[in-house]
Amino acid sequence: MVDLDRLMELKGAVAAGEFGVGGSLIDFRGSLSQDSAEMVAMMCAANTLMGKMQAETFTRLTGMNWSPFKGWAVSAGDYSVCIMGEIGVFVETAKADFNQVFSTLAEEATVP
Repeated sequence: MVDLDRLMELKGAVAAGEFGVGGSLIDFRGSLSQDSAEMVAMMCAANTLMGKMQAETFTRLTGMNWSPFKGWAVSAGDYSVCIMGEIGVFVETAKADFNQVFSTLAEEATVP
């Protein structure tokens, strides 16, 4: 079971959640409304699927090993979203320790 409270303890964390591969919201913590969290879950699932496709394509085109796909991040404005497997955390970029964010996500996520 994913410990979303542990993710919320990360420096700069404002929200954390778990989503299904089809985009369903499984659970979340933090400063998002239910409707916003449900939309974020759909976007995260879609971006994860796109990331998997990109990793496979990068492997074929470059000969570099991009597999297995583990996660992704987007940073814009004052915030970043970091995803591994089907869990993620929103952080205030200036406050976050990204090594710690991804280390903790890797421990909580079920990724190859």
